Amino acid sequence: MKKIALLFFLLILQQSCKISDKPTGTRSTADEQGVVAEQAMVVSAREEASKIGVEILRQGGNAFDAMVATEMALAVVYPYAGNLGGGGFMVYRLQDGDTGALDYREKAPLKAHRNMFLDSLGEPDREKSWFGGLAVGVPGTVAGIFAVHQKFGSMPIEEILAPVIELAEKGFVVTPKQAASLQRHREEIIKYNNDTVLFAREHEPGDTIRNMALARTLSRLAVNGREEFYSGETAGKLVAFLQENGSIITPEDLATYEAQWRKPVEFNYDDLKIISMSPPSSGGIVMGQIMKMIEPFPLHKYGHNSVKAIQVITEAERRAYADRSYFLGDPDFVDIPVETLLGDKYIETRMDNFSFEYATPSSSIRHGSIPGYESLETTHYSIVDPQGNAVSVTTTLNGAYGSKLYAEELGFFLNNEMDDFSAKPGVPNMFGLIGAEANAIEPQKRMLSSMTPTIVEKEGELWMVLGSPGGSTIITSVLQTILNVAEFEMGMQQAVNAPRFHHQWLPDEVRFEPDSFDDGTLNALSKKGYKITVGESTILGKVDAILVLPNGKLEAGADPRGDDAAAGF
Repeated sequence: MKKIALLFFLLILQQSCKISDKPTGTRSTADEQGVVAEQAMVVSAREEASKIGVEILRQGGNAFDAMVATEMALAVVYPYAGNLGGGGFMVYRLQDGDTGALDYREKAPLKAHRNMFLDSLGEPDREKSWFGGLAVGVPGTVAGIFAVHQKFGSMPIEEILAPVIELAEKGFVVTPKQAASLQRHREEIIKYNNDTVLFAREHEPGDTIRNMALARTLSRLAVNGREEFYSGETAGKLVAFLQENGSIITPEDLATYEAQWRKPVEFNYDDLKIISMSPPSSGGIVMGQIMKMIEPFPLHKYGHNSVKAIQVITEAERRAYADRSYFLGDPDFVDIPVETLLGDKYIETRMDNFSFEYATPSSSIRHGSIPGYESLETTHYSIVDPQGNAVSVTTTLNGAYGSKLYAEELGFFLNNEMDDFSAKPGVPNMFGLIGAEANAIEPQKRMLSSMTPTIVEKEGELWMVLGSPGGSTIITSVLQTILNVAEFEMGMQQAVNAPRFHHQWLPDEVRFEPDSFDDGTLNALSKKGYKITVGESTILGKVDAILVLPNGKLEAGADPRGDDAAAGF
């Protein structure tokens, strides 16, 4: 018995040593460490865009100058989501710790109305909200970059855009993934344009695509500024093209568009301060709710992607997405109870019926009760400059190549963001997200989004900059990447590489990245009542992130799921 007791004691000691001997640093294993830089870093969906952003920093520009260059370079090399015809969100942190956010999300046209996508039977017509002119919201990207440049820019806009214009003129090389993407959507692009437009042509890996029309548009922007897009020659050509293709956007829609500076959502998780996007993005609030719900649970003890860890995160996601569907919309149109939704008292009640023994059916979960309250395809880039300014930006056309409408004379695709409204409350959009009255269509209203550009502080200092594309999976991709570093002590690239899963309340299923989770884990969850879905997805998320290492250097995490790349010095 003494020998058995001794062996038991040694086993317990060994296990406790394993826990206490976990690495306390944030470095990845050697084969998973990302690009490391001394002073500055840009991580984006394409190497060309990251390099242009870093070159602006080398020339003495700041993170905001690099943002303008990177954003426009992505419009050239990554038409899948990079854009002049869409919109986005930016969260920033200055070197002195000051934070802010910019909303350059698209708006509904002045002639929009709540029933514009319903057929004669009162049901949503997906063809209208997904494709063609009626699906297009008033673009905000150009207003966004000029708002940033006016407030924080340090270099002349002509110098910032010069390498982007050169890139459009000289062209970029088509990657295998990009060639496959263009081929996959070619029939739709032809259907809504013709087979002669630039991106409807056959493109093979290694081909060079030159976009002279976009180069001319960018050149006019460099000379004439913001107004070129909203009331100048480009505006006239854009409105004429849109109206020829069934859009209700008018010159007045463009002329009255303005980007909005907003206060970001901020909350604490253990020793971290999370700074993320506020409404009309749902990202900050939903991620805040999830993180506050899981904070009391010892995830690091459960283990990365263990059954218990997956259960806790999934059940918190389920409840937060239920709240998203009911309470969130454009803050200029609806009252959003942000403080209540992120308040400790409310959060505590949301996990009351959670059990490790069984799944909580989504049919039993509704939005929480607040007294008196009545109310996929994106791209992300992260930047840190030598001064310590940080920028996190997510921008989008919504679906792949947006509405598929391509303004040939101007050189860019138009968004299909109108689908992000609730075409009919209670009916899911293209990402399966359910909306309610708070996100119903109204003229000049901004549609609800899942984009989650985020900055994380640790002990009052800049620690992480990140975000992701991926439709409804954006929030959970960003969440799990933060947890991978904070709870499971991964480095940045390792955290980005790690397998991900997703739950969004409805449909009631847990989506797992294929070929990434062992059968034992999935079977154990299935036995507890979780509906498991494992399959290829076009919206798994592609996180681009930067981590400040203990020695002050910067480690990038560029998502291998795409052509994403980091550049730094």
